[in-house]
Order: sequence, then structure tokens, then C-alpha cells
Amino acid sequence: MNAVVDNYQDAVKHFIDVYDGNMMLDLPGPNWNACLIEIGGVITEFFGPFNFMLNTRNGAHWLGVEYEAPMKESRAAVAANNVRIYRDLEVAFHTDPADGFGVDYELYEGTFFGADAPNVQAHDRGADFWRNQHPAGMTGPVGYTHVVADLDAAGTFLENLFGSKRVYDADRPALAARARGYAISDHVVELLEPTGPGPLLTEMMRTGEGIRSLVIGVADLDKARAHFSSKGLPIIAGTLPDSFAIDPEANFGLLFEFALKT
Repeated sequence: MNAVVDNYQDAVKHFIDVYDGNMMLDLPGPNWNACLIEIGGVITEFFGPFNFMLNTRNGAHWLGVEYEAPMKESRAAVAANNVRIYRDLEVAFHTDPADGFGVDYELYEGTFFGADAPNVQAHDRGADFWRNQHPAGMTGPVGYTHVVADLDAAGTFLENLFGSKRVYDADRPALAARARGYAISDHVVELLEPTGPGPLLTEMMRTGEGIRSLVIGVADLDKARAHFSSKGLPIIAGTLPDSFAIDPEANFGLLFEFALKT
């Protein structure tokens, strides 16, 4: 996952201290500080722009998602779907969020996972650590939620670009929204469309379309909830059934969710 945060140094300390995050790579740059931190088997690149004024309208937010994919096929796929590349690193590229319903898709011909990953300063801890040694019992990525104005159009986009499969439709009455799940690789993207006035429409009017939350699996909801509560994190309702979330106001503006995944 890719996320933009304010107060970068404090945010990084928070995600390491509170979640036992694994600092895998420091990536200082000319325009921002950045790093890779693993939490629950999910690697997030946190970006801290030097001039956060340019991001104050949206505040901290999930910028996008990164997938491992070969460059030749990826470039052909985005071109076929009229998705523009706005940052090209040759071995990786970022797409224009305006062409992806508010999401920057990063495609990378490489990996940060595994004992042989070449471009990290610390390797990932592996599934056994997060599930059996970490007090929250995290079981890897469930997926992420993505707010859109047009569920059908966004779903067709995922089908065409990624070959995604539609796996469920559901109502999310607490958000005044309807949901549709799409399988991509080993996780599920839940598209959320407001059905009328309510929490989701209010959020979308403020920030527009884009990724709303990261969802990490846990083997035991009560155990995980108790652990994060003991860290002083306020717990709120999750989007999915059998889930809970951390209040973004206590999480540097980012919505982390935890859902049952055995």
C-alpha cells in the first residue's frame, strides 16, 4: 500500500511502536521522505512530503496500491485501458489517479518479500511471526476498501485492467452504501458507493474517490481487539462483517481495519 502522511517522523514512530511495524527500507528523496514498513504481512510505503500544504485538502490518505507485475504486460494493459503513467521509474511506474477512480496503481517488476529480496534493509518477518508470535495474531492482507461514485463503472474498470472477478454484492447500511467485492490476486477490493446521505457520502464529498481503508486479517477478533485497545487505540466499527477498525484520528489520519481471516 502507498500512503501520504503529515508529521512524517511522528507517524513512522507511531506505526513502528504501536503496531510493532517492521522498518524494511528508508527512502529519503528530494521532495519527500519515505519508507517501507511491514505490518501484519502488508508492506506500506509511507510518504511525507516536505510541503504538506499541497496535500492539506485531503490530509493524510491512502494514495494507492502496489502490485508485483512484469513491465511489458503492465504497460500494455494500462495503455489498452487509457490509463496514463505519471511517474515512470523503468522497473516500476505509477498511474494517474484521475484514470483509476482516485487510485494510483503502482506496478513493480520485482519484490520486497522473501529472504532473497534485494532492495530492502530488513526482510519481511513472514506469516508465522505475524500470526503466531505477534499478540494481535494477524493473518495477512484481506484487501482494501475503495470509495467510488459509480459501482458499475469502477467494477468494469477492475475487470478490464486486472481480470478481476466479482465475488459478492452487499449492503453497508451503517455507511449508507452498497458494496461489491472484486478478487485481485490474493485479496479482495471492496468497492463502496454511497446510496444517499450518510457517512460515506460525507467522506466522498470531502476527499473524492479513492482508497478508504486497508483491511488486515486476524485469527481471533476478540484477541486482536483487546491487544490494540491495550495500546490505547480507540476501536470503531469496521466496514466488513466480523471486523473492527482503528479510529483514524488516533492513527495519523489513516483507516486501518481488521477482519476475521483464519
